[in-house]
Amino acid sequence: MEQAKNQEATKPITNANWLGEVLPSNFKKYKLGDVAEIVISSIDKKTKEGEHKVKLCNFVDVYHNWAITESMYNSFMIASANDKNIERFSLRKGSVAFTKDSETRNDIGISTYIADNFDDVVLGYHCALVKPNEDILLGKYLNAFMHSDYIKKYLELNATGSGMRYTLSVQTLYDMPILLPSVEEQEYIGNIISTIDRKIAVNRAVNHNLEAMAKQLYDYWFVQFDFPDENGKPYKSSGGKMVWNEKLKREIPEGWEVKSIFEAISVQYGFPFSTEQFTEERTNVQVVRIRDILEGTTSAYSLEDTNEKYRLNEGDVLVGMDGNFHMNFWHNNEAYLNQRCVRLRPYGDSDISSIQILHSISPYIKAKEQNAKGSTVGHLSDKDLKGLNLVQSINTMHFNSRKTLDGLLSLIIRNKKEILSLTKLRDSLLPLLMNGQVSVNYDLSHD
Repeated sequence: MEQAKNQEATKPITNANWLGEVLPSNFKKYKLGDVAEIVISSIDKKTKEGEHKVKLCNFVDVYHNWAITESMYNSFMIASANDKNIERFSLRKGSVAFTKDSETRNDIGISTYIADNFDDVVLGYHCALVKPNEDILLGKYLNAFMHSDYIKKYLELNATGSGMRYTLSVQTLYDMPILLPSVEEQEYIGNIISTIDRKIAVNRAVNHNLEAMAKQLYDYWFVQFDFPDENGKPYKSSGGKMVWNEKLKREIPEGWEVKSIFEAISVQYGFPFSTEQFTEERTNVQVVRIRDILEGTTSAYSLEDTNEKYRLNEGDVLVGMDGNFHMNFWHNNEAYLNQRCVRLRPYGDSDISSIQILHSISPYIKAKEQNAKGSTVGHLSDKDLKGLNLVQSINTMHFNSRKTLDGLLSLIIRNKKEILSLTKLRDSLLPLLMNGQVSVNYDLSHD
């Protein structure tokens, strides 16, 4: 698609509105294809003979980052591309990339801003690259606008496919309605939203490091069994006594036990909520479905009454039991668990932590999910869960693994809550900024 050459050659669509309200007179409505060049990447992850070696910004990079910056260069994977594709799909400052195809409808249209120029980084398969006509449209503003409910609703209504794959057609991308104030106002709005997105990205990076630290401690203590002994030395490496355990088919520290998860922790399956009773209006019953587990958000309320045993607590481990077996820690005490999900919770007086639970079951769950690939829908059963075991430290008063791991988990959950609050602020602030209902003192020289 050819990029619009200049502002005079591009006519706005009249009678533009913003979520049902008439826009201020300085706003115009355009089709994205009239104010930007849109190219769909076909570059896969392979390295092919005769092509140039490049770095690949792929679906995951786009999905998880508010912006693509030069600091990320070394994290991009190596691939190859021909001269034509390098010219078309190289990342240039001011452009916007977003996810075009995915296994779930909610994962398409997720955008990121290209904040720096790259000589040999190209956009990967399943993504689209938008190169704005900067006389009319700024990339930083477009990236913010892509997060609006206005665009989310448009993409939801126009995504095609079902079951295993959803996609956005070329025509859908070209016709995407873009609401534009002046370039100066776009700069202002884009910088405000980018500041929030930058803070979200920082929190996610901190959580990534905290989660890696928790996983490392779990491996040291419950896989290698090098927890600190009474002298503060690593137990197994320092000659701590090990005994054979028939359930695990391996040695464990003397005095430790192996229990099924149904013996060691509290296990609760979700309530069979009726979808006919779901509502978007707020009720006292906020429902967590499989789709909600990874992001830690909820998208439905129920009109049904349910038992308090289905209420979730902060720090609970949740596992989806159909399709992709999502696993995550929950972060509040306000929601109830839906059917085909299971909640795993340590007992209050136990030395088992939620972090130990998640990392103990994760290899089995991921293997089960991988084995289900290719079938219509994978399922976790009660029998599958009854085959899961946990090791439990006994008579090691000098070693309090739960206290340490719970401390890390509380930091992770605190950051997760802040991410959710900032995301809600960002999404609610954008229409208010656009309508001129709020303004923020912001020094544009910061960017």
